This record gives sequence, C-alpha cells and structure tokens, in this order.
Amino acid sequence: MPKVTLYNQSGSEIGDIELNDNVFGIEPNENVLFDAVVMQQASTRQGTHAVKNRSAVRGGGRKPWRQKGTGRARQGSIRSPQWVGGGVVFGPTPRSYSYKLPKKVRRLAIKSALSSKVQDNNVVVLDELKFEAPKTKEMAALLANFSSEAKALVVTGDYNEFAALSARNLPGVTIVTADGVNVLDVLNHDKLFMTKDAVEKVEEVLA
Repeated sequence: MPKVTLYNQSGSEIGDIELNDNVFGIEPNENVLFDAVVMQQASTRQGTHAVKNRSAVRGGGRKPWRQKGTGRARQGSIRSPQWVGGGVVFGPTPRSYSYKLPKKVRRLAIKSALSSKVQDNNVVVLDELKFEAPKTKEMAALLANFSSEAKALVVTGDYNEFAALSARNLPGVTIVTADGVNVLDVLNHDKLFMTKDAVEKVEEVLA
C-alpha cells in the first residue's frame, strides 16, 4: 500500500497514513483518462448554437416569378438557400453534447487520476481543515506551508463553508467535497490536498 505523510494544518508532520492500494496505487490507464476528460469537457458544452433554415427566415412567401417563359431559372422562394438572406442548409441546431461512459470505466478513470498524483508525489493529506471564519489569508498560508504556488485542488470530507469561502478568491485553487471529486479537476490541478476523512470517503466508494 502507498504510504504518505500526514500533516496538520500548520504544515507539520504528525505521522503517516496508508492509502488503499486499489484506489491510490494502481497503474494509471491513460486511454481511460483521456476518454473521461473528453466526456467531461463535452458535458460542459452549452450546445446553444443555432441558425435559421428556410422555414425560419422571414419572407419568401410568394413565388418570385412565373415558372416558365422568363429565361431565368425556376425559383419557388427568395428565401431558398442559394439566395442572399436565405435559409442555411444543414446548419447547427441546439443539442446536448453530454454522454456517459460505463460505470466501471468512470471508476477506473478517477482511480487512475488519483494514483498518478500519488506516483508524482503531488498528494498532501491533512488531518483536518478547520476555519473559525472565512479567511483567505489563512487558506493562502496553509498552501504556502507546502510551498504550493501551483494550481491546487482541496478535497474535504463534507462541505466546509468557511473553507470554501476562504479559497474562492485564490487563483488556481478549487475546493470540492469527497463526493465531488472528478477526473478533470484532479488532472487540471498540480497539487491535490485531501483531508483524512476525505481520503476515507473516497476509499469507501472506490475500493
């Protein structure tokens, strides 16, 4: 089982913690990680793009000229696609880009993401995360204790309002609960900070 150092909020070592090998110690599957990231990014697309087809543009209610005898090509509407101001053929319409991967694939993806962070020594486990009030300075000091100037993902066991408010104004810092951990966030941040209870909850779900 992988073993990492357990820290307190001030950055001091207070012991070690063993991580579940089935969650934090597997060989990362790059193909599954790629599929999971593409799925998440696709799901965030709004899909509100739209154009007007010939039935939606204004005008073109009457035939512009008679069918025969003018020497010109036959036309039925001035809003046909070949006319300036006409409708668009096969243009984009509002749609949802979201889709789902199989459950086993999604579980493998998040375990691969967590394991890759452990292998790169980019996981910091805290015994607890407590704030008496929303203090951005305290959150910044906590991250500074670990010389973390990179993007950081902070995972707590349960929703911590004061911690969330303390982190929201720090650039590159995201805070989520254990049940909200996802592949895109883990890979998109350089450092992963997890509280001890968050580790236990993640292991309980994924092990």
